[in-house]
This record gives sequence, C-alpha cells and structure tokens, in this order.
Amino acid sequence: MSKQENKKVAIDLALLLPSALVILCISVPLLINPEAGKVIVNQLLAWCTGTFGWLYLLTGIGSFLFMCWLAFGPVGRIKLGSPDEKPEFGKLPWITMLFCAGIGISICNWAFVEPLYFLSSPPMGIQSGTTQAVEWAAMYPMFHWGVVPWALYLMPALPIGYALYVRKVNVLRLSEACRGVLGNLVDGPIGKIIDIIVIFSIVGGVGTSLGLSVPLVSTLFQAMFGLDNSFGLQMLILAAWIAMIAWSVYNGLNKGIQTLSNINAVLAFVLLVFILFASSTIFILNLWVNSFGLLVNNFFRIAFWTDPIAQGGFPQGWTIFYWAWWIAYAPMMGLFVARISRGRTIKDIIINGVLWGSFGCWAFFAIWGGYALQLDVNGTVDLQAILSQQGIPATVVAVLQSLPASGIIIPLFTLLCFVFLATTVDSSAYMLAAVCTKEISGYQEPARWNRILWTLLLGLVGVGLLSMGGLKVVQTSTVLVALPMIPVLFIMSMSMLRWIKTDFSSELAPEVITNQSTDKTSSDAQSSKSDDLNAMAPLLTNK
Repeated sequence: MSKQENKKVAIDLALLLPSALVILCISVPLLINPEAGKVIVNQLLAWCTGTFGWLYLLTGIGSFLFMCWLAFGPVGRIKLGSPDEKPEFGKLPWITMLFCAGIGISICNWAFVEPLYFLSSPPMGIQSGTTQAVEWAAMYPMFHWGVVPWALYLMPALPIGYALYVRKVNVLRLSEACRGVLGNLVDGPIGKIIDIIVIFSIVGGVGTSLGLSVPLVSTLFQAMFGLDNSFGLQMLILAAWIAMIAWSVYNGLNKGIQTLSNINAVLAFVLLVFILFASSTIFILNLWVNSFGLLVNNFFRIAFWTDPIAQGGFPQGWTIFYWAWWIAYAPMMGLFVARISRGRTIKDIIINGVLWGSFGCWAFFAIWGGYALQLDVNGTVDLQAILSQQGIPATVVAVLQSLPASGIIIPLFTLLCFVFLATTVDSSAYMLAAVCTKEISGYQEPARWNRILWTLLLGLVGVGLLSMGGLKVVQTSTVLVALPMIPVLFIMSMSMLRWIKTDFSSELAPEVITNQSTDKTSSDAQSSKSDDLNAMAPLLTNK
C-alpha cells in the first residue's frame, strides 16, 4: 500500500455537522407525528410531479443521448488515469459492484409485482385484462429499469472520475466536478450548497429503498417463522441490516463491499436460473424477446409521454417517480462508480455500465416478472387480488410459495434481500463519508468512524419513513430530493466538457487518451507526441 493510501484523512465538520443536524431535524418529527408528515408529503408529491414532470422526462432521455455521444465520439477514448494504469478491479468484480450498488433490494420488490400493477392499470389507454395489456405489462419495466436509468447514474460518474484521475484533485465531491463551470465559487457557499444537495439526494434515495424493503423482509420472516408482522419486528430487521452494513463499510471497498457484492451475484444468479427452469421456460423466453421488440418500437414514445390530455396519472406515478429515484441515487452512484473505475476509458465505463446494468435488470424482470404474469394470467394464483388487498410484500411471498422447494427458496430469497440492500446502503454510507472528508484522493478511503456514523444516520431515516408507511411517502421523498439535483448534473457535464476542451483541445486522436499530469494547475500546457508502440495514430498526453 502506498503512502498516499495510508495518509490520514481529515473530516470536514463544516459539511458533516449541518447535514447530520438537518437529517435529525427531519427524521425525528416524522417519528413523533407521522400522520401530519404523511399529509404534507402527499401534497408535495402532487405539486412536484404535476409541475416538473416534463423536466424529469427530458433529463432522462437527454442523459441517454449524451452518453451515446460521449461513448461513440473521440471523448470516449479518454482514459481515467495515467497511460500505463491498469483498472483497479477486474471487469467482473467491477460490473458486480456497480450493479449491486445501483439496484440493490429494490429489484427484489419490483421484479415480481411491477408487471402486475401494469396488468391491472395499463398505460396508453390500453384495456386491462387484454392480451395487449399483458405484453405492455411485461415490457414497461424493461423501460423503467433499462438504458435511461444507467445513463442517469453515469452522468455524475464521468465528471467525478475525470476530476479524480485526470485532473488529480484530492476531493471526492460533486462540487469539485463543477469547478470547470463555476470556478472558485465551489470553494465558497455555492460549493457547500451543492454538496449538501448531494447528501440529501443520497439520503433520500437510500431512505426510499429502506422504506420499501424492510416490510418485505418482515413479511418473509412472518412466512418462515410465523411471527407477527409488527413495527417492532421491522425495527429488529433494520437493526440487523445496519449491523451488517456497518461491518461492510468498516472493512472498506476490497474486503467489505466487494465481498458482499460477490455473494450477492451468486445468490441472484442461482435464484434466476432456478425460477427460469422451474417455470415455463419457453413462455418466459418468448415473452422476453417480445418485450424487447415492443420496447424498441415504442422507446421514444414512452420516453416523452406526459399524458397531457387524458391525465390518467401513469407517467407521474411511475416513469417520473422512477426517473426521480434514479436521479436521487445518481450522486451516490457517480461517486461510487468514479471511485472504482480508475484505469478505464470513458467508452468502457459507458458501454459496460449501460449495457450490463440494463441486461441484469431485464433478466430479473423477464424471469421473475414473467413467472408472476404467467401465474396470474393462467389463474394459478390470483396475484392481482393479493396485490390490491395485501400489498407488495404479501404478493412476493405468494409468488415464492408457488415455487417447488419453496421452503428452501424463501430463506435464500430472504438472504438475497439482506445482502442486496446491504451492498446499496454500504456504498452510500461509504460515499457520504467521502463527501464529508476535506481531502481524499481516489486512492484513499474515508475514516472508519465517519463511515459508521453515516450508516447509523441512514438507518434513522429509514425508521422515519417506516413510521409513516405507504408507497406514496417514499415516492414523495425521492421526487423532492431529486429535483435540485437536475441542474447540478447539467453543470457537472458542462464542466467536464470544458475541461476536456482545455486539456486536449481539438487534437483528440483515435487512440486511448490519457493525462499524465499529476498537477491540475499545469493543465493549460499542452503537447502531443507519437506513440512508437502503435503506428496507427498519435497518443495524446497533457503534461
């Protein structure tokens, strides 16, 4: 380990203390008076989605098109690191950590039930219960969990990675990635405001996952052990989760987070393969192919659909909520992906992140969602009735109980849920701790007590949301915290492009581009030299 990796890191109390204090001030009142909090957040949700829904949709499709332009243009050949620097993590562990951090337990909640929601309330004026409704119910989750979300995740990742490994800054914050546009303003109140927005965005996004996931696991415990599904049981489960997450963040990236991600990948693969072959395999594969074709045919139509005339509420309740959720998670994922992507080119990050991330989500919805649709359409289990009367957790349990060897599958699924959420929350706590550190390079880790503190604060937010209950509460928290992140994402992207123009000018060559400078102040001095090892084209460097 290098001296740089061993160097002590100092905590930025001017950022940590106000953020922690405000989080406490929001969470504690929710615990004291949950009913009043529920009324307020419902009103805020209606106002936010009704007023800014168009902005969330444009941000989503704009991010996807921007990633395509970066990946397939000359910018995609820029390497995040020095010329001879190899990736810190192998491709498979890198993809595993990226997927587990970005998706987490949420896919265990939604993969079974989201198609059922769309089956009973189809989009685009489609009549429920029809063949067309079944096909669209299978397709729409592939849109909500596909290329747009992963493009949104990478919007902050690339500017942060460029600042860390090309510009060689010693701060792991989104505000620093805005310096190309804002200049020295990021050192003052504006920079602090950006970082506080980032902190609340991460906390809100993770709080949404906790608020949705703990009831699912408590219902699984009820099914396995016959326990009462009480608030006390949920608190006990949350405490066990926090303990596992605290262990992971305490042990850092290599020993903690990577270990949980690897365990997670194995469990998920086993359950996917089992359900695929334990059900009607041909039906699921046919439905998956059909859904992909339907998505390709209708991608841009549904990406821009606001339903302005009928105003049925589908885009506001689903697509806009999802885009807000991904935007809320984007700062955490941006920081995390940037931190684990040293030595990779921009094109490599975009292609692998968007394609493998999307494919992983599609596999869950095609197999798990396809199996749930098959059960309901064939009349084997009336899942729509269970969903409307008992909710998401009971529906997931009903699907699992219909499988052969359900006595083994349910405990495995419960373990998967535990590890899935842990990989998301520990990544978030790790990144929150990094944001609240004064100086930290891409080669260092934040202080352990700082990581543990943020783990506990995230748990407290989860308790506050659980005390209010209901899907609309967590939807509102997500939509609200995501709104101020939209201009921040735009500023970061413009900042990175301005840096690239300064660092490499118009001399971008058709080869991998690296910045050999270790001092960001020398970025204005440019030169190019030929690479004797490759006769195809010059390798640009910025000395």
